[in-house]
Amino acid sequence: MINAGDTAFLLFSAALVMLMTLGLAFFYGGLVRRKNVLSVIMQCLSLACLLSLQWILFGYSLSFAPDLGKGLLGGLQWLGLKGVGTAPGPYASTVPHLAFMLFQGMFAAITPALIIGAFAERIKFSGFVLFSLLWAFLVYDPVAHWIWGYGGWLARMGMLDFAGGVVVHLNAGVAALVLCILLGKRLGYPKQAMAPHNLPMVYLGLTLLWFGWFGFNGGSALSANGVAASAFVATNTAAAAAGVTWALVEWILSGAATTLGTATGAVAGLAAITPASGFVAPVPAMLIGIFSGLVCYFFVAVVKARLGYDDSLDVFGVHGVGGALGTLGAGLFASKLVNPAGADGLFFGNTHQFLVQLTGVVVVTIFSAVLTFVLFKIVDALVGMRVSEGDEITGLDLSQHKEAAYSD
Repeated sequence: MINAGDTAFLLFSAALVMLMTLGLAFFYGGLVRRKNVLSVIMQCLSLACLLSLQWILFGYSLSFAPDLGKGLLGGLQWLGLKGVGTAPGPYASTVPHLAFMLFQGMFAAITPALIIGAFAERIKFSGFVLFSLLWAFLVYDPVAHWIWGYGGWLARMGMLDFAGGVVVHLNAGVAALVLCILLGKRLGYPKQAMAPHNLPMVYLGLTLLWFGWFGFNGGSALSANGVAASAFVATNTAAAAAGVTWALVEWILSGAATTLGTATGAVAGLAAITPASGFVAPVPAMLIGIFSGLVCYFFVAVVKARLGYDDSLDVFGVHGVGGALGTLGAGLFASKLVNPAGADGLFFGNTHQFLVQLTGVVVVTIFSAVLTFVLFKIVDALVGMRVSEGDEITGLDLSQHKEAAYSD
């Protein structure tokens, strides 16, 4: 039976997740140089439009329709939302099927948008659009079905991913690492200074992301209930803990806590708590936040420099690593006392759950990396993926979109 409160809560949560994709444009836009800010905004905006259409036509059916067999992909029954209406759907008994579809569609839009930060300032818009659409079909939709769809093989194993630690963050983070390596470094990197052009814009983006994340995680309860409240608390706690941790590490090592570092740490905590948010109590959420702040800082400040890859805005170090840590954290700290529909983790006597979480992390890492590599090669051969040196020097705002963000 449809419940008005649950329906209103889920629709509002869907709107919050939509806000995150557009908020990401401010976060990423402030981090790039001024000649590339509109290119990043356009990439986020275009995905919000394109993936909304892809989801209705094909994506929702491939992700959530009854399984085709072997738990690998959803069927074609719901192409164009055929049979998806205002009656309760199979995934949520108190909200219209359309509301659940819309909520999940916002996840499908933001996931490829996260990847944008890895190849910022050097990708052709045509290559970006084609790659993103193919990646949504061939990587996001199958992984979403494996973990969230009825009949998905990881779902059958009992994998816990409350709001997308693997489906969204690890998946996008691994793809980001592969793409930035294949595209190559930005001209002048790392010798030339490439500082963020507008830190207040970054802060605005963080504000929108953190606010929207309550819908991202809390809405995944699919009902205005105690699990949603627990996810809200866990989300805020982990973000705060990771932001403080990153700032303290910076302060100790460099003598100053920065706005950029604290914002990055908060996002790392948000990514890490996403898979565990509906399964863990506040103190474990704080521990996940602290640990993600430490480990993600290490990957951004040390590992990237040692290995030499140019992940422009640290998508892998924040979202990929954070998503993996949080997924394993769910395998450690999950408790049926928090969510009876979940499972107990290792620290509550269930070693098997941690092994299931580890399996999901390893499999999705390999799948996303291999498919991203193949898709890059195909798109690069068809339309090209990297802009010319002249266009990169000019900036993508002018070379790709014939616009300038600032009149001077």
